[in-house]
Amino acid sequence: MAGIAPALFALGLAACVAACVAEVAHAAQREPAPAITGMDDPARWTPAYWIERAPDAGQVLASPGLIEARNTRLLREDPSLHDLAAIGPVLERARVVDWIESISRRPTAPRHDASGAPVPATTFDALLDALALDAVPARQPTRYGLVVRRAALRTFPTGLRVFSTPGDTDIDRFQESALFPGTPVVIAHASRDGQWLFVVSPRYAAWIEAGGVAEGDADTVLGFANRTPFRLVTGATAHTVLAPDAPAVSALQLDMGTRLPVADTSPTHAVNRQHPGSGHVVEVPVRDAAGRLALQPALLPRSADTADAPLPLTRSNTIAQAFKFLGERYGWGHDYNARDCSGFVSEVYASMGVLLPRNTGDQARSPVLDIQPLDDAGARAAALSTLQVGDLVYVPGHVMLVIGHANSEPYVIHDIHGGGQRDADGGVARLRLNGVVVTTLRSLVFEDGTPYVDRANAIVRPYAIR
Repeated sequence: MAGIAPALFALGLAACVAACVAEVAHAAQREPAPAITGMDDPARWTPAYWIERAPDAGQVLASPGLIEARNTRLLREDPSLHDLAAIGPVLERARVVDWIESISRRPTAPRHDASGAPVPATTFDALLDALALDAVPARQPTRYGLVVRRAALRTFPTGLRVFSTPGDTDIDRFQESALFPGTPVVIAHASRDGQWLFVVSPRYAAWIEAGGVAEGDADTVLGFANRTPFRLVTGATAHTVLAPDAPAVSALQLDMGTRLPVADTSPTHAVNRQHPGSGHVVEVPVRDAAGRLALQPALLPRSADTADAPLPLTRSNTIAQAFKFLGERYGWGHDYNARDCSGFVSEVYASMGVLLPRNTGDQARSPVLDIQPLDDAGARAAALSTLQVGDLVYVPGHVMLVIGHANSEPYVIHDIHGGGQRDADGGVARLRLNGVVVTTLRSLVFEDGTPYVDRANAIVRPYAIR
């Protein structure tokens, strides 16, 4: 009986944790959703309302040539970005280890699994071993690949989801970002079991499932994104046409900003047993059985929201593109097949050809972007009074896109997990916005009641390109 007691205790503890997590989730479903301050007019939920009020809404703010020149500067000068063409033909061990150790760090705070149970130290020991840093060679030839499907970038080579708080399973602390089909990468290392690759993309470096990448030669990989003509996804998402005989290119999700070259095929030849007249024939990277890169034709329907060039960089397009995500659920690190705040603004601007760093902190301190630091209350008040459509306003860990003013109040659209506002009694009403929403800038408060505007630390103007 003595040997059974610990097992029964463990079972009881697990059941208690599971019950507590279930109760937290149930309570969250019952939580009231207060009306969002300033959003009582239904028209404010539409892009037309804000486009009509935007000054010089259709004015082109920067030419494609200027945009491309600044993108090149960003890749060359912003330390958070990686110019893959400049990495060189050989990778030194120190460089690879530095890339990995900068992201794959043992958590210093407690972590919990999806059931709410603490993640044991032995799990982190195993994850650190899985990095296989001892297997990084002193020197290795640089390998290249293209991403073949929307794939998560992870802190460690694992699909294990971990969370800061039991019951709050929206923020997976091992989720870093996501890469889209056609993204070029440098393949720097493999996990000990070979199931994961550490890759360096132009905007992020982390672990990806090996099946999401196809290895190819440098010229093919690095030239893929520069091929013309091409189709650029300008909707929130687009999908290639269903192709039962070509599963690798069938119903493939392509997120805003994804660019695929148009295939050099005859307009009278069927593509995947379908006439190409109703679509655009594009080339899609696929992975063969040996993990090597091949390019296959796929159809993008003409009804899909795509273009043959980046959209003009205008205030009207900035607003219209942002509203295409309205109502999408928040996805930390592009989780839930969605995106987070910095991913949201990045993809809006990518549809107009503008490159931004991946994370909020890097966006707000880029040495290349037009940034106005908000170092004190006076600077903050002055800057916030002159906000323009397209400005990005940063508070610690969050970014908001300015869409205009109504009744002298600045309004923003943003992808936000939490958020709060003052209630009738002066307390804090939690909004649980948890998606892409429109709010006033001044009404938002943190959980401790501090207004967002009091913690605003920078304004970035991605459209200000000289």
